[in-house]
Amino acid sequence: MENGNIVRCALRGKFKKELQLKKDKLYLLDPVAVGDVVEISLKEEDFGVIEKIHERKNYLSRKAPRIKGRSFRGERMEQIIASNIDRLFIVNSVKNPDFNNRMLDRILVAAESGGIESKIIFNKIDLDENNVIADWEGLYSGIGYETFKTNAVTGEGLEGIKQIVSRGVSLFWGASGVGKSSILNRLFPGLNLEVGDVSDYSNKGRHTTVTVKMIKINENAFVIDTPGIREIDPYGIKKEDLGHYFRDFSEFIHDCKFNSCTHNHEPGCAVRTAVEKGLIDKRRYVSYLNILATLEEGIYF
Repeated sequence: MENGNIVRCALRGKFKKELQLKKDKLYLLDPVAVGDVVEISLKEEDFGVIEKIHERKNYLSRKAPRIKGRSFRGERMEQIIASNIDRLFIVNSVKNPDFNNRMLDRILVAAESGGIESKIIFNKIDLDENNVIADWEGLYSGIGYETFKTNAVTGEGLEGIKQIVSRGVSLFWGASGVGKSSILNRLFPGLNLEVGDVSDYSNKGRHTTVTVKMIKINENAFVIDTPGIREIDPYGIKKEDLGHYFRDFSEFIHDCKFNSCTHNHEPGCAVRTAVEKGLIDKRRYVSYLNILATLEEGIYF
C-alpha cells in the first residue's frame, strides 16, 4: 500500500536468485510474507517492485505442507504464515469440527518458538451441550493463556476480543471450519469475508479463505485472516528444545538429570515425574510426545 493506495508488486530479481539456490529443496517459497515491511519502487501508478524486505520482529511459520501426488527431493521447507505480529488468536470450535487439543498444542508450539503471544478462542459454545469446553478452558488458562468462549452468530464473548484487536496486528489462525472469518465478520461487519460450512461426511471444514489477508480496521490496527489448516508441523525445532515451548513444563524442566533430556525415556526426568504426580496434565504430555515423534521420525497427521 502506497499513500493509501493498493500497489501490486513483483520481486526484484535478486530475491528470485536466492530461491534458485534452494532448488534441491521440496518447496521454493516466496521470501515475502504478509505483515512484512518492504521498500518498493513504483513502475506505474498501481504497480511496483520490491527492493528491500526489512528485518522482522517475529513471524509465525510451519513446515510447508506436502502436495498430494507430487514427489520431491530434499527436506520440507519453512512456510511463513505472517510476520510482525502483536498477537495470535488460535480459533477452535467446540463441535463441527470437534475440538482438537493436539492441533491447538501444535499451534501453540509454533507460536512459542516464534516468540508470539497466543490467545485461545473456543468458538461455537452454543453447541457445547455438556459444558465439555470448561475443562479445556481451565487447563489452558491455568498454564497462562488468555481464553475466550464465543458464539460468532450471536456475538457472545466477542467484546473482549474487539478491544484487544483495536490496536496492533492480530492474526487469526486455526483449523478449517472453526469460524475464523465468521468471528471477524461479526467484529467488523464491513469486512464481508467469505465463510463456509462443515463437510457432513468428514466433519471437517471446507477451505473458504484461500489466501492470507491483512486488513486495516482503524488507523492503529490490522487483522490477518488465514486459510483453515488441516495439518501443522512446527518448523526448525530440535527434539531437546521442544519441552521449552510447553509452558507447563517450565517449572520442572531444569530439574532433569540431563540438560539434553527429551522427557521421553531418559532416567531422572523431572517432567515425567511431574506427569506421574498429576502436576502436568497427561493430555498435554501426550501432545508433547506426538510432536516429539514428528520431529524424530517424520510422522505427520
